[in-house]
Amino acid sequence: MSKTLTTVIIAGLVALVLVSFSTYTVAQWQKAILFRLGEVVRTDIQPGLHFKIPFVNNVRKFDGRILTLDVEPERFLTSEKKNVIVDSFVKWRISNVKRYYTSVLGDELQARQRIEQVIKDGMRSEFGKRTIHEVVSGERTQIMDILTKNANRAAQKLGIEIVDVRIKRIDLPSAVSSSVYRRMEAERHRVAKEFRSRGAEAAERIRADADRQREVIMAQAYRDAEAIRGQGDAKAADIYAKAYTKNPEFYAFYRSLQAYRKTFNSKNDLLVLQPDSEFFRYFNDAQGKP
Repeated sequence: MSKTLTTVIIAGLVALVLVSFSTYTVAQWQKAILFRLGEVVRTDIQPGLHFKIPFVNNVRKFDGRILTLDVEPERFLTSEKKNVIVDSFVKWRISNVKRYYTSVLGDELQARQRIEQVIKDGMRSEFGKRTIHEVVSGERTQIMDILTKNANRAAQKLGIEIVDVRIKRIDLPSAVSSSVYRRMEAERHRVAKEFRSRGAEAAERIRADADRQREVIMAQAYRDAEAIRGQGDAKAADIYAKAYTKNPEFYAFYRSLQAYRKTFNSKNDLLVLQPDSEFFRYFNDAQGKP
């Protein structure tokens, strides 16, 4: 009885091992290749549970998702023979798993190296056709589209699809950057100086125009004031004349009193006149009679 039980247990274990070696699963994000004694026999394996012949068939699985490759920053020459340092990344995935396996032996590191070399060759060609201004801002999007198209064409031989190529940043070497910054600073100083000179010129022009307007306004105001003063004096003289003609004797007496007040305003004043002169006519007689 014990021998029978042992046999059953052993048979169960052998069956379990055979089943484990006879089945395999493929996830939704994986691509798989089925080999028979090292020869590729099947690549269109759908996700799920599958069976194989133990010790005859074996399976290799690869990541079928979109992967990101950060390309090492590289220095390229523009059409002006100026160096630029380009930092970029690539989105890629396996499109043909059999070709991917035969071309790079399914080695992701080797695939990344091949893709990076393709991208750098494309950048070297495209940057060599353009100036610094064009690669930095003018035609950056166009360069990325061309790189994606050309790299995808080259990567098809590896069983790889290039989804997108993006340029993260384009820098100048430190020596060139310093020179460019100095030129930019000098240019900004020149523009600022030009603006200041234009502002000073405009200020002088405005100031001169304001001074001219002030002189014109002052002259016009003085003219108008003199005209008004003349009109007022004429009117006052006319009023005085009309008032004085009504009583000439009082007018003469009033004028004499004003003259006496102004003449004898100070104790130190000295006046040498004859006592019977016209000036003293109202001193002896209020009526002014001689």
